[in-house]
Amino acid sequence: MGKVRPTLVKRISRDLLQKYPDLFTGDFQKNKEILKTLLDVKSKKLRNQIAGYITHLKKIMERPAEERVEEPQE
Repeated sequence: MGKVRPTLVKRISRDLLQKYPDLFTGDFQKNKEILKTLLDVKSKKLRNQIAGYITHLKKIMERPAEERVEEPQE
């Protein structure tokens, strides 16, 4: 069973990846620091969730096309 993430986290993460595709990496700590500069998120938990989902998406994009299993769009 997969992880359940709020729609807000997914929407913000996808928007940021579309605007800044080369800025984020597959490293959670780096993504967290980048988010601090881009967004003014008051909640540490929300920032970490967004950084984690961006990391997850970047790792999926780095895989070869044969190994990818695309996530269903909402």
